[in-house]
Amino acid sequence: MVQSAVLGFPRIGDKRQVKKALESYWAGKIDAAELQKVAAETRLARWETIKNAGVDVIPSGDFTLYDHSLDFSTTFNVIPAKYAEAKISELDRYFAMGRGRQIGDVDLPAQEMQKWFDSNYHYIKGEVSSKTDFKLVNTKPVDEFLEAKAAGIVTRPVLLGPITYLLLGKTGRDETSATFQPIDVLDKLVPVFGELLAKLEAAGATAVQIDEPALVLDATTNLGPEFEKTYAALAKAAPGLKITLATYFGRLESNVDYVAKLPIDTLHIDLDRAAEQFDAVLAALKDTKINLSLGLVSGRNIWKNDFAASIAQAEKAVAALGADRVVVATSSSLLHTPVTLKSESKLKPEVADWFSFAAEKAVEVATIAKAVTDKESVKAALEENAKSIKARRDFEKQSDSSVRDRLAAVTPEMYKRQNPYPTRKEAQAKVYDLPAFPTTTIGSFPQTKEIRVARAKLGKGEITEADYDKFIENEIKSVVDIQEEIGLDVLVHGEPERNDMVQYFGERLTGFVFTENAWVQSYGSRYVRPPIVVSDVSRPEAMTVRWSSYAQSLSKRPVKGMLTGPVTILNWSFPRADVTKEIQSRQLALALRDEVIDLEKAGIFAIQVDEPAIREGLPLRQVDWDGYLTWAVDSFRLATAGVKDSTQTHSHFCYSDFNAIFAHIIALDADVISIEASKSDLKLLEVFKTHNYPNAIGPGLYDIHSPRVPSAEEMQNKIADLLKAIPQAKDIVVNPDCGLKTRGWPETKASLVNLVAAAKWAREKYPQN
Repeated sequence: MVQSAVLGFPRIGDKRQVKKALESYWAGKIDAAELQKVAAETRLARWETIKNAGVDVIPSGDFTLYDHSLDFSTTFNVIPAKYAEAKISELDRYFAMGRGRQIGDVDLPAQEMQKWFDSNYHYIKGEVSSKTDFKLVNTKPVDEFLEAKAAGIVTRPVLLGPITYLLLGKTGRDETSATFQPIDVLDKLVPVFGELLAKLEAAGATAVQIDEPALVLDATTNLGPEFEKTYAALAKAAPGLKITLATYFGRLESNVDYVAKLPIDTLHIDLDRAAEQFDAVLAALKDTKINLSLGLVSGRNIWKNDFAASIAQAEKAVAALGADRVVVATSSSLLHTPVTLKSESKLKPEVADWFSFAAEKAVEVATIAKAVTDKESVKAALEENAKSIKARRDFEKQSDSSVRDRLAAVTPEMYKRQNPYPTRKEAQAKVYDLPAFPTTTIGSFPQTKEIRVARAKLGKGEITEADYDKFIENEIKSVVDIQEEIGLDVLVHGEPERNDMVQYFGERLTGFVFTENAWVQSYGSRYVRPPIVVSDVSRPEAMTVRWSSYAQSLSKRPVKGMLTGPVTILNWSFPRADVTKEIQSRQLALALRDEVIDLEKAGIFAIQVDEPAIREGLPLRQVDWDGYLTWAVDSFRLATAGVKDSTQTHSHFCYSDFNAIFAHIIALDADVISIEASKSDLKLLEVFKTHNYPNAIGPGLYDIHSPRVPSAEEMQNKIADLLKAIPQAKDIVVNPDCGLKTRGWPETKASLVNLVAAAKWAREKYPQN
């Protein structure tokens, strides 16, 4: 009989209970016991939701208070000395590694954070060296398995795989070998990982899910021997545990040849994002004893599953392998989807019928598995699903001809600025003669409780639009005054009117729908509510001109206009499934082009079009890069190239390794790019030196994801390191590494005062710049 399985579930709680508890704990409002109580209640609710959906295989151990990679680090003692030696509790040490800590005598920065594959989830990179002393510090996966067992729920523990963890890690600062790579210590880690498996087996677990999504990367093509040796050792360490090796987000390609030889019980593949691998995997497994878990229900989007299509795929697997060797599952963990559609009361019924969130996806998995065995047992569900899919397909056939005609009329000249950067630089200097090392911020300033309350009151009709607008004006004036007092050179309006850098624009464009409570974890306690693209996109009217113009009217210093770029809006939304992402991105670019030109007409000198997601959207296999990068770069240029030479364009990029795509970063042709570089020790800047980057650059001098306040001296050292890394750089902009929305005002002001002081120091120290 075909079984059903869920690979993981959102950790946030249906009412964001975990976020509220975390932030209360960090603020000292609740103690560790109360935090753990909320965590336990949330875990139980997750297990019960999946069990009640009729799913056979329920995950445990995938819950985390901050990040699953950080959980791995703290479970296996991958704890750098500065954290290990700090005189704080184990829980506070854990949070210090994730978000930093600056309380009393303890001053610890957060560890480096990076996007999890091509998703909008951030993980904490483990810092590994040849000196790392792997050992079991805790038994979190065992504890949570027993916790579920005590509640009468049998689960399959979920562990991040050792090879994926090491490949996604970084070299620790205590490493002395210049050639060391984290994977070099795999043989030291595997026995300790095996100890944990043995403890799970002793606790009564009969199966375990080990996530090795690195198998869909080019980096594992030649790691067959490492996988074979590792999984032979793990199978020996706990012979009673049936191992499900989970891959997701991409295709195995030739890796399936060595994976099919591993001593595992089940292989999981993602057929949502990589359906093209199905036949090759079936062929590779047919003559083995390995079962196949089919990732049919998407863990990355919110569209209702097409049961007819999924059942056909499952039946194909059954025909090749037999029913007892097939599992119907989610394509990946459901942490990338909202918790439940039941929390949405304002969506039109016909629109809500298109969607499926995590709780609903669990039901879908169970239904598909039952249908493969006995369609009559779920006949009503199949008929209802067919009607829903037909209704959505009928809607998708509609289109906005004016949007499509405009896109078809785009010419090559629309992707190009009037002149190259040196000419533009001269024209811009005539408008504002900025000092060397000009200071600015990335855009947003703290979203205070007062701002959130005012926005909520407007939504409830408790205040008028006029009252709200006056409130926003006062907030903008306050932010402008603070920036002038601190001494920043290029100001921003602070974005108090924006609920989210993507949602705000989606609400002002056609083609989007929005939710009330469809929150998705981005990192730690930072959750977002992605918009959903449902049809063609256009801009009915100006979206940001009013507030940027008002801010500019308050100061003689330049104020940047702030927009989110087309690729980021798309990547941080749930996209349509009926047309390509390229078409959706170019439509967004045209809408933003209109906004950029309107900002210029309104007298805005600098316009920032943020593309923090352009690197994360890169396909996981290099063979697929060129197609994506072509339309991604074209989208940015289409949005920004319509302005005069005298208008300065900016863009911002999140944590990224630019080495392989740097030619495309140059091709964006932004006058200024700012990047998150603070956590990488500026190592990623080497590529700017190698490629002789021609335009202005603003490497982030401090990490805004932590409440820690860096000293002026610390930032001076960053500038000095920057100039060593890029000695030819002449146009350096001094800024934080990201927006300040999530920070409080005290640390924001203190950090920016130090940043301005560091810039003034640099002007004296490096007058040639």
